[in-house]
Order: sequence, then C-alpha cells, then structure tokens
Amino acid sequence: MLNKENVLEVLKDVIYFPKGDNIVALNMVENLMVRDNAIRFDLVMEHANDPKNDILVNGAKRTLTGVFGEDTEIEIKVVEEKTALSQVKHIIAVASGKGGVGKSTVAANLAVALARANQRVGLIDADIYGPSVPMMFGLGNEQPGAFEKDGKTVMLPLERFGIKLMSIGCFVDASRPLIWRGPMATSALNQLLNDTLWGELDWMVVDMPPGTGDIQLTLAQQYNVSGALIVTTPQKVAFADVLRAAMMFKEEALQIPIYGLVENMAYFTPTDMPNKKYYIFGKETGQKFAEQLGVPLLGQIPITEKIAECGDNGMPLALDGDSPVTKAFDKIAQEIMNTK
Repeated sequence: MLNKENVLEVLKDVIYFPKGDNIVALNMVENLMVRDNAIRFDLVMEHANDPKNDILVNGAKRTLTGVFGEDTEIEIKVVEEKTALSQVKHIIAVASGKGGVGKSTVAANLAVALARANQRVGLIDADIYGPSVPMMFGLGNEQPGAFEKDGKTVMLPLERFGIKLMSIGCFVDASRPLIWRGPMATSALNQLLNDTLWGELDWMVVDMPPGTGDIQLTLAQQYNVSGALIVTTPQKVAFADVLRAAMMFKEEALQIPIYGLVENMAYFTPTDMPNKKYYIFGKETGQKFAEQLGVPLLGQIPITEKIAECGDNGMPLALDGDSPVTKAFDKIAQEIMNTK
C-alpha cells in the first residue's frame, strides 16, 4: 500500500554512505507527501548543488519504484541543510606555509577592514594549537555564552569592534599546551564552526594554522570555502613553505580559489616619516612570488612601530584610520569584496 509509513520504511534501505546510515535515520527526508500514485519529498544535503547528489536521488527513486512500481510518480527536491553557517555568505581561509609570517595579524586586521567597510564579519581562530585571537582582540579570560537548543549546546560568539569572534583559546588555559592528536583538533574546529550561533554574516575569516595538515584539509573538504588568502614575508625561505600551502588549495580534490597573496613585513615605515619605505627584507619579492603562484599581489603590509603593540594590547591597528597599515588592509578588503 502506498502511504507515508510504507514510503519511509522503504527509504530506510537507501544508505548515505558518507555518514554510514540510511536517509530516514539521518533526518534527510523532509516534507514527505504521498497522494494518489505520487511521492514527493525534500532530500536534505550538505551542498544542494553538488553533482554527487544525483547518485543518492537516483538510488532513492530506484528503491521506491522497485517496491511501488515503475508507474509511480516520484519527485525528489534536493535542499541545502540548514547549519550554523547557512547564513554565512563567504568563507575566507587566511593561510600560510609556516609560522611567524604574521598570518594571525593579517586575519585580524582583514576582519576589521571588512567591518569598517560595513560588512557583517565573523573571525574564527582555527589555529587550534596556537590561538592568537583572544589576545589580539583583548578578550582576556572572557568566555562565550551558551544555551540549550533541541537538546544541543549552542555557543554565542564574543563580539569586538562589530566582529563576531570564536577561538579555542577562550576555553583553555593559555599557559598550557594543547597536546591533541589530529582528530581531536579537527573535532574542536567543527564544534567552533557548527555549534556557534553565527547568524547572518557577509564574511567569515578563518585564521588557519601554518602548514598543510588536518585542519586545512577539514576546512577545505567539509566546508564551502569561497577562497584563500595566502600570507608570506619577503624572504625566499618563507615563500618556499608558502608555495606548498598555496599548491594545496589548487589540488584537484580541493580546488579552492586563491584571492591573492599578501606580503607582510614588506618594508619598514617610521611613524614620524610615513612616506619613507625601508625594504629591509628585499624589494619587489612579493610581486615575484605572486607571479610564481599565478595570483595577484593584493597588498603589501608595512612594519610599523605600532602594529605589534596594538595586537598585544587587543586593538588591531586597522582600527586606526590614519595608519598606513589601515590603508593597506582597506585595499585588500576592497579587492576581496570586488571578487564576490
């Protein structure tokens, strides 16, 4: 007999292998309607436009017609799964191949620059082993709020300067190291992303850890990353590692667009002589690096006396409208916004 109960029972034979269970148990079947000789329902998927969804849709149709007959009219609509990131328009991965190039400084100040451009911005500290966001935004020992929703704990991001912030550093003792294996680190990242009430955001800036490890792969493979911003310094030894990080995003299995390259510590500018530029690590290397990667050089961030001081004091320098650093980040933010 063709009714809702029997249709759901038949659909239990349709397995979604990535999650190792049937589509009914996984709550992937919604708005089921059974009328006369027709079956209609929504199939909830992580990414509605993924071509691989057709495999599951066709499998469900074959299973249903195999039981209820070939003349049964079946309509399956693939809909996007509603998650904590459903209202986030763009995710930016700020990455580098090695530590010490100022990647967190770039991520923090880029978030500020985007917020200054009247964008709704979130910043997540994905550098699980070396979180910097709490210090750079003056969070101190402040912890995110939380509440229960549908039997699940949902976290509320902290806010500074109009930016929503989340970091593992808000939950652990800053003086003690995190001695975690890869799966624990990726699980922490997933919780920060999926169990936080982000709301509507134009941009989610993700401060990545250095290298090409588990965190990078998890973000690239499981989330809809709009693009990556690669950070380097002028030295060739830094770029050798940065090159590997950039190539990771170009791998066929990932294929994440690269917005461009940011050359941090490009030159030194004295506070009392803002028009002076001292290329202490080499001149025009950032442009050469960008050409090697085949991406644009989005900006050159100068070394100033205030940039480290402001970060240590929880006030990103991009808040200062008169700073040459602010002008550099405003330009980078505008270039990225122009690509959407």
